[in-house]
Amino acid sequence: MKRILYKIVVFFTWILAALSILFVAAFGMWAYIAKPVDSAGNSRFEKISVPSGASVRKISLLLKEKGLVKSADAFYYVARFNVFDRTKPFSLKSGSYTLSTSMGMKEIYQILQSGASEYISVVVPEGLTMSKIARILEDKNICSAEDFLFFCKDSELLEKYKIPAKNFEGYLFPDTYFFIAQMEAKDVVEIMADNFFSKSAEISGVKDLSSSELHEFVTLASVVEREYRVKSEAPIISSVFTNRLKHGIGLYSCATIEYILTEIQGKPHPDRITYDDLKIDSPYNTYKWAGLPAGPISNPGLVALSAALNPAKTDYYFFVLTDPATGRHTFSKNFDQHKAAENTNYYSKGF
Repeated sequence: MKRILYKIVVFFTWILAALSILFVAAFGMWAYIAKPVDSAGNSRFEKISVPSGASVRKISLLLKEKGLVKSADAFYYVARFNVFDRTKPFSLKSGSYTLSTSMGMKEIYQILQSGASEYISVVVPEGLTMSKIARILEDKNICSAEDFLFFCKDSELLEKYKIPAKNFEGYLFPDTYFFIAQMEAKDVVEIMADNFFSKSAEISGVKDLSSSELHEFVTLASVVEREYRVKSEAPIISSVFTNRLKHGIGLYSCATIEYILTEIQGKPHPDRITYDDLKIDSPYNTYKWAGLPAGPISNPGLVALSAALNPAKTDYYFFVLTDPATGRHTFSKNFDQHKAAENTNYYSKGF
């Protein structure tokens, strides 16, 4: 009897293992298929016409033929089963559309359902906060800033993406997007968040992070994003912060003070940081408290994200901007070297 039970347990264990492997494989395949065919920098544009009464199957094949989606079958089933919007059935609108190979499947799905024959290109630069992104979206007539910020703080949406924070700050990936006028703000947030998780997954080691570890990594990257100016220096700046974190030393980042002043207190961007500013009692004040700020202070791009996860190996604990024209910093191992670097230059920023 025990032998039979053992065989049954082993059998079901293998079945569960096989199902788990199939699930992971299916999820990975879906993530690949739903991604854009090309990156924004290598994209091309294609015009397609959707005649009145055209079937979803026919348009799915046309999208694949034009190189706009990776799988005609995937787009067909996504449309048929309302995968991207469970609240209403997919309705293919006739018209002439200009689509880009850097659009994800969800963007194409929404454009063809909207009937908006032309998209609006929206450039979101690295290092912006979600409030600044909201203003860009409103200026482009994509959605209202108020609605966008509302869904950036939506608890159900945050839970969907397993983000251990009160908002999407840090998870709105900077990129060129193709939106349509008067979109649902929730869809805009999801497109940008999907893009973040898709692009950040390309960085070695990110997939192994837990949600809390990912959040710490994004928080560090958001500070690096606001401090570096030259791409090659990003990993070195990250090393300074990493060395300080290891020894319980405050990051002393002016960028966190700017975040407090402009995003939390709602003041204009300061011309300079004062000593009184450094005393502000806020969990984002890295002059007052050691460790990372309470959350991301910007939405970082791939350079800062990569630097945060893979900092250079250095003995540096300080940096100061010594060449404003090129954006280059001088890095120091101790405070005396740092002060010497500051004193030999007319301009300083950093620690």
